[in-house]
Amino acid sequence: MRGKLPVAATVAAGVLGVAAGTWPTVRAAAGGDSGPSMRSQLAAVVADQHWPAPRPGSWTPPRPAPDGLPPVINRITTNDKVVFLTIDDGYEYDAEFVRLVRTRKVPIMTFLTTRYVDGHGQYFWALRHAGSRMENHTISHPDMRTLGPEAQRKEICEASQTITRQYGRRPEIFRPPFGSFNQATREAARQCGIKSLLLWSAEYYNGTTGPGVGFDGFARADGGKGFKPGDIVLMHYRKGLAKQFETILGWIQQQGFRPAAVENYLPRSLGGNAPDAPTPPKQQ
Repeated sequence: MRGKLPVAATVAAGVLGVAAGTWPTVRAAAGGDSGPSMRSQLAAVVADQHWPAPRPGSWTPPRPAPDGLPPVINRITTNDKVVFLTIDDGYEYDAEFVRLVRTRKVPIMTFLTTRYVDGHGQYFWALRHAGSRMENHTISHPDMRTLGPEAQRKEICEASQTITRQYGRRPEIFRPPFGSFNQATREAARQCGIKSLLLWSAEYYNGTTGPGVGFDGFARADGGKGFKPGDIVLMHYRKGLAKQFETILGWIQQQGFRPAAVENYLPRSLGGNAPDAPTPPKQQ
């Protein structure tokens, strides 16, 4: 476990089922019970998930930006029928959603607006171990293009500090609120340790109304229909998220796709887990 949560807090979390029942209750063995020990049950509760890597040759890794700043990525080039589920903000705390992510073993990526972490750190800690990386979505969700360079650095760097302190890993991927950014945003992101900006190619307007698609509608940025291989799908933490998540999982399955972990399709130099491509030799 990479997190820095004290042992006592970890045990209490497992025994009591923090975050409104998002974790299974763990009880000490008694009376000669031959079941798993508390230690092994707690290990199962908080163990990090590991997701399958893409098949060699099935995808093309995103490339670094020519200007040396974090590149902007909005889809992954792949032959696999996979989509990547990403969820923004974090102001709703649906206990059933954590259970669903954990039991269905669905990879997601959370982009946290860190003002929403106050008082709810355990909820996202549970999600982290259910299978979600915690990445950066600023402190307060501003339109970054309206801010000067120093204010942009503050929004990104201080959000990264909060996430690192809470969840034991510094974010390396940034999603600008509203998808709005400029050159100063990319420079500020680089200064804060961010390696790439991840946007999206499709949005599920879960719990709200989208332009031209109605309530709980789905829209592609290219105006098409359905999913395409390598889609990065935007969702939000809203009331009723567990049911909405079941809905999109059904759509994904019906169209012959599966969710995959976007971090496994990003090279390490861009904040992911995949090996970086070898540097080509210089021409003599």
